[in-house]
Amino acid sequence: MITRDIINKVRKIEIKTRGLSSHIFAGEYHSAFKGRGMTFSDVRAYMPGDDIRAIDWNVTARFNHPYVKIFEEERELTVILLVDVSASGNFGTKVQFKKDLITELCAVLSFSAIQNNDKIGIIFFSDKIEKFIPPKKGKMHILRIIRELIEMKPQHTKTSINDALRYVANVIKKKSIVFVISDFIDKNFEEALKYTNKKHDVVALQVYDPFEQVLPDVGLMSVQDAETGATLEIDSSNASVRKQYELLARKREKLLNDTFNKSGIDWIKLSTTENYVQQLMRLFKKRGRKA
Repeated sequence: MITRDIINKVRKIEIKTRGLSSHIFAGEYHSAFKGRGMTFSDVRAYMPGDDIRAIDWNVTARFNHPYVKIFEEERELTVILLVDVSASGNFGTKVQFKKDLITELCAVLSFSAIQNNDKIGIIFFSDKIEKFIPPKKGKMHILRIIRELIEMKPQHTKTSINDALRYVANVIKKKSIVFVISDFIDKNFEEALKYTNKKHDVVALQVYDPFEQVLPDVGLMSVQDAETGATLEIDSSNASVRKQYELLARKREKLLNDTFNKSGIDWIKLSTTENYVQQLMRLFKKRGRKA
């Protein structure tokens, strides 16, 4: 039974993200993610300057006048959202939780996909595959994806990006655009990233909260690991503690950046406290220039 509260949340996200997809991302998305190549469309009469290699000799012989083949981009793509629903997504300190940012990102990408006549599917993962909704087109399909993002109650709390990537590589047979959307608080997934990127076009969207990088000076605090349940007492008023925290965060970040770069994938960082529009625009434009 879908509650009125869920319906309202879905509608609110639809209004915001559909508008962004229509008025801001439409052109950039199209140029950033190309179709599978060129396919025959029609023929027309030869005009001076046309490439003679495009002449359709069968039609030319039939009408005793040169005709050339017209090709157009085979646009339809398949997009897969590989979404981290582990317990670390239930964290946010100022504007929103990481999982709320992930929901918006998925909605924006979904509406951008269907506006370009692409299919889109979603895979929810923790340290297990929680749910797979196969790729389809249409507004009702997108609204279902958004509803599942809002309602999702994963059975497990931990994270295995390695297993999720290998699942995509082995289950999705058709070459697809795979958006991995996670905080990437995990390790030992570089080989899986490379493996999956050989079969698909992988793009990483890393969501984070600023407090994961810089510890605020708020005195004695109790910190709990959402995925393991382990707790730790930290004296954040101690400058050396804050410095050590920041150094560890930087080390973690460098390791992750190196993993992305070695894997040859495009990636961006998105904060829970900042507008994600400009970051996504930059990603799309960068890919458009490379195409």
